[in-house]
Amino acid sequence: MSRQAFEGMKSMTEITPLPRQESPECDEDLSKASRLRALLTAPKLGFLMEAHNGLSAKIVEEAGFAGVWASGLSISATLGVRDSNEASWTQVLEVLEFMSDATTIPILVDGDTGYGNFNNVRRLVRKLCQRRIAGVAIEDKLFPKTNSFIGEGQPLADIDEFCGKIKAGKDSQTDPNFCLIARTEALVSGWGVNEALDRAAAYHEAGADGVLVHSKHPSADEVLAFMVHWENRCPVVIVPTMYYRTPTSVFEDAGIAMVIWANHNLRASITAMREASRRIFEEQNLTGVEGRIASVKDVFQLAGNQELAEAERRYLAPDRPSQRAILLAASRGAALGLLTEEKPKCMIDIRGKPLLNHLVDTFSQSGVADVTVVRGYKKEKIDLASIQTVDNDAFEETGEVASLACAADRLAEPCIISYGDILFRNYVLDDLLEFADDIIVVVDANWRERERTGTDAALDLVTCSRPFTGRYLDDDVVRATAMGPAIAPAAADGEWIGLVKLTDAGANQVAREIEAMDADGTARTAGLPELFGRLIARGVSVRVMYIAGHWLDIDDLFDLASARNQL
Repeated sequence: MSRQAFEGMKSMTEITPLPRQESPECDEDLSKASRLRALLTAPKLGFLMEAHNGLSAKIVEEAGFAGVWASGLSISATLGVRDSNEASWTQVLEVLEFMSDATTIPILVDGDTGYGNFNNVRRLVRKLCQRRIAGVAIEDKLFPKTNSFIGEGQPLADIDEFCGKIKAGKDSQTDPNFCLIARTEALVSGWGVNEALDRAAAYHEAGADGVLVHSKHPSADEVLAFMVHWENRCPVVIVPTMYYRTPTSVFEDAGIAMVIWANHNLRASITAMREASRRIFEEQNLTGVEGRIASVKDVFQLAGNQELAEAERRYLAPDRPSQRAILLAASRGAALGLLTEEKPKCMIDIRGKPLLNHLVDTFSQSGVADVTVVRGYKKEKIDLASIQTVDNDAFEETGEVASLACAADRLAEPCIISYGDILFRNYVLDDLLEFADDIIVVVDANWRERERTGTDAALDLVTCSRPFTGRYLDDDVVRATAMGPAIAPAAADGEWIGLVKLTDAGANQVAREIEAMDADGTARTAGLPELFGRLIARGVSVRVMYIAGHWLDIDDLFDLASARNQL
């Protein structure tokens, strides 16, 4: 049906729509059911997005939707069963409880046929109210149900019997604003618009808070024809899965109250999981998918790990040991020119905050909150509230080992040492923290593929007991066999990114080596690769954690542009 034809039908019937209730201001004190009712009766078209578990419900809320559609098809599919009541209502209820706990927005549940007769509906509604579910939609098909898109001419429930279910559900709700939506399948089953109108009217009279009119026609003609004759007796909900090409404005002009996007998160996730699985199976490594999929940190954030970290700080003993970090940020970064004339390289702005802030945030998100920064050039500019500082006032004449020596008292316990001008993906630090070896260096196996601005860039090259195989889950331990400026690029297995983790024993070994270098006069100008190279030469075990890219060091304007693009 064209929009022009629809307008013509409206004028022929001379409908005078009843006024829709204005939606109150969103108030967190309102129950979820109250907020769903406000959305259903608001003067504007409302939208619900499909979710099928706690994580997808969080994503729906994160996207900005005002409510969730808990799809029966999607929940059944994620449980690996058909949408034919093969999952029991108690199994569905358990999923819904996780969804409700994970979100603050209201959830409308696809309640199928109510899972039985009026008595089943009564118990269902009471249990949903206990779990702060805002509403349920039940459909007038026979139990056990069959999905609407399977087969033709599915039998429908007796109207009087279905009205009894509606009355039983409304009588059983413990939240006065709980919404019961009556879904008619008359159009899906081929019984026509008149049958749909008769059923919807009866269901409204029985107490339904709204009616859901479903159609699997590829156009919105049937639903729009229904709306012409419905006369806005109560809110109408639609699911335009099949007639998705219809402009949303047409639904609003027709007086429809709410649109449900019914199964698109499930379908999108199936596509993404298939592609990731196929690629990993074919390539037998993770290089092709990392960076194209959500990070582990995203998963942690959605799961609320930050709240747990805050709770641990609040409730656990204050002397609970934690990992510490030492960041070396004494140099100017002269290759950045005027940008570092008044502040050190680590304070250069990248996407609205200094490079050092990004690095400290990465450590904080992995639970490393005790951070010491070794300052030097324009040290007064490094004044973040969340860090401690020590100063290398001889930064112009000294190197990295001398800067680390300024924080020698911090090397008495387990710690992470990092350059102050690098950025890396969160998973790199998370993986590094899992290693138990005394000294673990992070080495980029894809170093030859990195874009560089010139051949004069200093590289912290490493040779290893074996090269990277591309298999991250390889159990073979890799050791560094040499490290330092004397390594020829042709012999190198990777580039150290400037990140190392030390246990207390490893920290003691590093501290003793600094003392030895100070005694023989090499500490003043040496870099950290030389320090670790000396340890390796003495037979100290230095384990390698390989990565394949996913980091940057900020040396010049090209690197700065790359960092801004990455973030």
